[in-house]
Amino acid sequence: MPKRLSGIDAISPAFERTKNQLFAPFRFGHWIRLAIVCILTGEVTGGGGGLGGRSGLNLPTHRTHPGNGFPLDSAFHPHQEVLLWMALAIVALVLLMLVFVYVSSVFRFVLFDAVLYNRCKLREGWWLWQRQGSSYFLWQIGFGLASLLAMAVVVGVPVLAAWRAGMFQNPDKHLAALILGGIGVFLLFLVVLALSALGTLFAKDFVVPVMAIENLGVLDGWRRALPMLGWEKGAYAFYVVMKIILAIGCALLFGIIDFIVVFAMLIPIGLAGVAAYFFAKGAGMTWNPLTIGAVIVAGAVVVILFLVVIGFISTPAMVFFQAYSMHFFGSRYPPLGVVLTPPENPPVAPPAAPAPAPIT
Repeated sequence: MPKRLSGIDAISPAFERTKNQLFAPFRFGHWIRLAIVCILTGEVTGGGGGLGGRSGLNLPTHRTHPGNGFPLDSAFHPHQEVLLWMALAIVALVLLMLVFVYVSSVFRFVLFDAVLYNRCKLREGWWLWQRQGSSYFLWQIGFGLASLLAMAVVVGVPVLAAWRAGMFQNPDKHLAALILGGIGVFLLFLVVLALSALGTLFAKDFVVPVMAIENLGVLDGWRRALPMLGWEKGAYAFYVVMKIILAIGCALLFGIIDFIVVFAMLIPIGLAGVAAYFFAKGAGMTWNPLTIGAVIVAGAVVVILFLVVIGFISTPAMVFFQAYSMHFFGSRYPPLGVVLTPPENPPVAPPAAPAPAPIT
């Protein structure tokens, strides 16, 4: 069992493991698979934008009644249509969020396995870690809802109490109470937010390894990990501080690299978009299901391209932070520590010399 590493001591072996896995030797396919894991675990985020304003394409409009301007082919009031589309969009976003959280929960274990054993198998990993990933997914949903409820209580109860006391009707008479109360509510909100972030961090860095190594569900993983967290409160607190510092440094470094690369990519993509726009305008194209679908597909391809590129760039940071938490925790959790630093083979004794032949 190696000595227990501090938040600073764990940096060197994590950096060495990252270097060995990504550059000794460099394997493009391995790096690409890790980049996909980087995206699916949410270690990197991306987004897209659109252009507003009027365009040269002719937008078809509905025929309307002369008097009220409502579409003839609409069975709803326009406000009802807006509410319907908003409701459908909210439902779709919630479903997409749940799907992403589930996928990221499973691939959290794929990432742990990849960095621990220097392998990255996407399809096999997806099926291998379904049980632990599903358990972790349910915990994330429950913990997220509990955190939101706690934040709502911390903010909502004081606001409701102040409203029932009539402070908002006459704010001038209760200015000091409102200011002090607002500061207190804000501080309580920050405490709940910090506790929520710590719970998420400890689950990702310490509970997931226990679940993976011992084939446990999330509740049993917490039961195994919590006593270890309580034995060295100072060491784990310093680990959190060091991880925040390292995360800020990595965010600045990779943020600059991402900005340069994305800006360089936007130039040819923007030129291609302008060329397509003038081509469509010259050809007299109008907005119809075919052109709208083509724009959506093109936009999706661009977004995926940006995600893959940013994930490719962010892969070293993802591997480093996974290795960092593993080496820190592995020096305190023997089943993980043995895999990280297997004991050296004991020296083999030389074969004994044959016994001399008896004298006759």
